[in-house]
Amino acid sequence: MELQQVFKIGIGGPVGSGKTALIEALVPVLVERGHSPGVITNDIYTQEDAEHVRRTLAGTLDGERVTGVETGSCPHTAVRDDPTMNLAAAAEMLDRFPDIDVLLFESGGDNLTLTFSPVLADVFVFVLDTAEGEKMPRKRGPGTTDSDLLVINKIDIAPYVRTDLTIMERDARRVRGEGRVILTDCLAGTGIADVADFVLAQRETVCSPVG
Repeated sequence: MELQQVFKIGIGGPVGSGKTALIEALVPVLVERGHSPGVITNDIYTQEDAEHVRRTLAGTLDGERVTGVETGSCPHTAVRDDPTMNLAAAAEMLDRFPDIDVLLFESGGDNLTLTFSPVLADVFVFVLDTAEGEKMPRKRGPGTTDSDLLVINKIDIAPYVRTDLTIMERDARRVRGEGRVILTDCLAGTGIADVADFVLAQRETVCSPVG
């Protein structure tokens, strides 16, 4: 399988927003729908996220289909400015598992300016969470305003962190115009089917038919 034939999803967002949790919730849905995913995580110095994904998805996804890239620098460099390391990791994974038809790239946690190189991601999903505060969408930034999909995660804890979810969602939709916003609780699975519906719909328009 050539990389250009594989549908590539970039998932970014601030530290702790729930990027890893979103991947761990999304992969079983992709598998259930007949897809063969692979996961590439980015951390500055460790393999922690990759190891967490392997443990959580044990029994659903072969652990060798999850790999971690240690960027050694700002996550922007590895997923936006110079994605060489991620492209090499993807090529190696596809050599080993040519049946993979969806690759999920998780950026290292960073700020609102993070985006993905179009070489690396066909669809860019940006994750905010309610614990960061309802003001976050109003801060804008290309991750919030220009991503293909904005996910507002951890909706279950909004009342406990003094976040008015109605205001946060309203402001997110306001700054994004027609851009899609989906509310999720990744641990409970709320909204995950909607995320899967969205990204797979994008696959039909941006990716060459497989097979």
